[in-house]
Amino acid sequence: MKLASYKDGSRDGQLVVVSRDLASAHYATGIASRMQQLLDDWSFVSPQLEDLSHTLNQGRARHAFAFDPAQCMAPLPRAFQWADGSAFINHVELVRKARGAEVPASFHEDPLMYQGGSDDFLGPCDDARFASADWGIDFESEVAVVTGDVPIGASADTALEGVRLLLLVNDWSLRNLIPPELAKGFGFLQGKPATAFGPVAVTPDELGDAWRGGRVHLNLESAWNGKRVGLCDAGDEMTFHFGQLIAHLAKTRNVRAGSIVGSGTVSNKDWSRGYSCIAEKRAIETIEAGAPKTAFMQFGDTIRIEMKGTDGMSVFGAIQQRVAPLG
Repeated sequence: MKLASYKDGSRDGQLVVVSRDLASAHYATGIASRMQQLLDDWSFVSPQLEDLSHTLNQGRARHAFAFDPAQCMAPLPRAFQWADGSAFINHVELVRKARGAEVPASFHEDPLMYQGGSDDFLGPCDDARFASADWGIDFESEVAVVTGDVPIGASADTALEGVRLLLLVNDWSLRNLIPPELAKGFGFLQGKPATAFGPVAVTPDELGDAWRGGRVHLNLESAWNGKRVGLCDAGDEMTFHFGQLIAHLAKTRNVRAGSIVGSGTVSNKDWSRGYSCIAEKRAIETIEAGAPKTAFMQFGDTIRIEMKGTDGMSVFGAIQQRVAPLG
């Protein structure tokens, strides 16, 4: 099942069911009007939406209309929680190696995670607006899951059973604001502006065999200003799977339905596959040549992020954003 939230002038939009080929959609009116309603009452609402999805995919939905990603908000336009991991240790190793730092052994045993702002997300085609290009504007291509209720102290296996939906993510970062924030010893804040999500959220069964072991075994493509800069495998090199990430979050708290947990930047040891964020490209340049040469994004730059299934069809639709000045 594929779902989206259409813009209607409200904070939460209107829930729509989207066809597997992303060609058509149907309002979920009468079943659930908002995505959070589905997550709050999953066992009752999801079978009804599955029936509508089946009818839509068969071309028999009476009030279907052409699906337009530009009309989409983030699938969950605001969430009770957005926690982003850094589950690809290769990314951490590259960034730390570039500044001459070792990766502590604990990083391979205990996930890194930060808590981001969840009150305001960007839609897949919304401009990303910033007050200054000097802030070091960077995209980060990721995948994420949306959870149901997961109890405090849940095991990784139990936590994995709490996965309801999967999402495509652009976790915007302002690289030049991050070092002084981290130097205070209290974590990210201004360096992590509003995150963007792909137009469609999908249930794990939509991925078929590509969803296994709590990982998405598909390639994630990033195209900066129309040029592909990354085609990274999101599965095999994910050090911590989503069950482990959710369990990490649930160690000291209940995780409630509608929480979003991200993978962190998708990264591969094979540098020929490219990169999923500019910071990693700059780290590689520093390791190889002693200094970075690739600049961060400027106003007018564009980023497109997309993941295709084994059938060659887009799974989540694409994030297509432009960097623009504030105001």
